[in-house]
Amino acid sequence: MKQEKLRNIAIIAHVDHGKTTLVDQLFRQSGMFRENQAVAERLMDSIDLERERGITIASKNGSFRYLDYLINIIDTPGHADFGGQVERVLKMADGALLLVDAQEGPMPQTYFVLKKALALRLPIIVVINKIDKPAARPDWAVNQVFDLFVRLEAPEDILDFQLVYASATGGYAINDIGDNPSSMEPLCQKIITHIPEPKGNQDGPLQLLVSSIDYSPYLGKLGIGKITSGKLNINKDIVVAQRDGTLVPARITKIYHFEGNHKVSIDAAGVGEVVAVAGMDEITVGVTYTDPENPVPLPPVEIDPPTISMDFIPNDSPFAGKEGRYVTSRHIGQRLRREALADVALVVEELKGRSSFKVSGRGELHLSILIERMRREGYEFQVTRPRVIMRQDNEKLLEPYEELTVDMEEQYIGQVIERLGARKGNICEIHQANGNGMTRLVYKIPTRGLLGFRPEFMTITKGMGVMNYIFCEYGPYVGPIRNRKNGVLVVKETCTTVAYALFNLQERGKLFIRSGIPVYDGQIIGEHCRENDLVVNPAKGKKLTNMRAAGSDENVVLTTPVEMSLEECMSYINDDELVEITPQAIRLRKTPFGKGIRN
Repeated sequence: MKQEKLRNIAIIAHVDHGKTTLVDQLFRQSGMFRENQAVAERLMDSIDLERERGITIASKNGSFRYLDYLINIIDTPGHADFGGQVERVLKMADGALLLVDAQEGPMPQTYFVLKKALALRLPIIVVINKIDKPAARPDWAVNQVFDLFVRLEAPEDILDFQLVYASATGGYAINDIGDNPSSMEPLCQKIITHIPEPKGNQDGPLQLLVSSIDYSPYLGKLGIGKITSGKLNINKDIVVAQRDGTLVPARITKIYHFEGNHKVSIDAAGVGEVVAVAGMDEITVGVTYTDPENPVPLPPVEIDPPTISMDFIPNDSPFAGKEGRYVTSRHIGQRLRREALADVALVVEELKGRSSFKVSGRGELHLSILIERMRREGYEFQVTRPRVIMRQDNEKLLEPYEELTVDMEEQYIGQVIERLGARKGNICEIHQANGNGMTRLVYKIPTRGLLGFRPEFMTITKGMGVMNYIFCEYGPYVGPIRNRKNGVLVVKETCTTVAYALFNLQERGKLFIRSGIPVYDGQIIGEHCRENDLVVNPAKGKKLTNMRAAGSDENVVLTTPVEMSLEECMSYINDDELVEITPQAIRLRKTPFGKGIRN
């Protein structure tokens, strides 16, 4: 492919601002599919968890043709917990599309992704998306974006950004609000006009920085990156420059480029092309494929450090080994190390003297997605409560702070401010929306204060509130923050729950399980109505006699138990409790189980 006919763009935005839907429309209108062809929505969201949750978890590569140009697209995650994906894939791009919701305007993750793009001096095309929303305010959104550029001290050439208005669901883009909508052609024109062609010397030594990892069941790991110098051919001998500077010889066995959301095999590739390369099993993000005779390694991508850690422990409950396929510490360790090779924002450490692992990541969602994926693959293990990663600076203890943005109806402001105040949050800004009854609060709050706040916030706002957060900085330690006020109901001995016993336990608090469920000694089955823990017997049956009287038998009516998601379980437990993860169930338990609880 001719270098001047290539364009490499990354699509960056806050979560749920329409990145993947926009990619769908660009693919459709490029003539990639037949008119009668059935195409799934959010085509680039290929992972099951992405389709279930409606968010992008891993960055994806794709491409489409417009006129005689090949436009390579990198679809990135929008959630702050997956910011590491954005940081590394921007190295493959020569420009970026910044999507902003016409109603919400710039959000916390918009600030983060724009900051990373400006650090690489990438030209930006701003796309004001969802202009067909009833409450859309595109002019206000443009002003807010400009203020954000100024706040980030963007250079003058980037500050004069190109602007497009769009509706990804409607399938159109326009240059000005008054234009008649027809197709995505105005956006495609902006891309080929204002995004520069890739730079590099076709005759220089080979340079390809691996920015992402894919896997083939036939070829093993594939390193994905952009060729910045030289050419790449099948069966070519290369060296792989590792992150520590060592050179490992390898041979290219397969080269793929991207057409749509598929990989297509090619024999050779040149400067500017984004390719997937097979030929080396032990490949990691940040290594460079280069020439053996004249090796010129590229500097690896610098990734922001993790802020939260958890311990992954082999399951040792009474039900251990009954439901999972991979249960030993060796299995768990191998899986975690394999994940760390592909996800550079994840740090895995083996704890000395214990058969467990400390796993550090960007946030609760980052770690919970890893846990859910391992659970579906057949792994069985336990995890501790998430802990923030502290720092020492001149004998001062520092902890991570987040910038929290919450949107809710005005009637809930008092309760939200009260709860966030108890979690050591400091209010920075209050914005009243233009006549739709919504209010936006911006807080600076310790990361510890956010653990477990989302379900509490959704309860307060009757499920209608929206909260987003992003790492801000390290600040002074603010003292202890209480996790929960109430104790828990702990099972006395291994048994199967009985409806009669649970009916009598309902007065003691909220239950987490139904009747007929096997439970074990030390398992948590509910929340106590008081502050202390209570040991209970959920298998206690009704005493039978041969005396009966009309009306003396009470009907057993059980209230619906509280069903908690994995993230809610992780944030609910205290330091002396664990979450047991198996392919079939998620259970809560006390860590010193058995008689130790009752003594």
